[in-house]
Amino acid sequence: MPESFRRFESSDPFGHTWTAEFLWIQNAISIRHADAVDVKFELASSGGLRTTKVIALFHPHLLRLSEKAGRPVTDAWCSCLAARHLRRMIETGEDMEKTLVTPPFEVLEQHAQEHEQPAAR
Repeated sequence: MPESFRRFESSDPFGHTWTAEFLWIQNAISIRHADAVDVKFELASSGGLRTTKVIALFHPHLLRLSEKAGRPVTDAWCSCLAARHLRRMIETGEDMEKTLVTPPFEVLEQHAQEHEQPAAR
């Protein structure tokens, strides 16, 4: 993901371009009593649609991934994982009807591996 997780663009299968803007990251225990880290984005399409998406990263999954990668769980890392998942949602159309999405471990693991790879030049 060459762009910043704070703002990026991606196209959906229907030819619309979406601009995603990072809004916030928060421990979900304080707002939903969930063992997760919530990352919220606002989306705006080239067709004028606006929506928000919350990517809920299950905390036990983050701990497993951080141990496997030998890296700490940080706000920036969680935000990047969430942005990667949101990009995948936009590009595939998967789960776009949902406001709150919790990616499965295997998908988060793939995003974490992509994050660790150096960007192609």
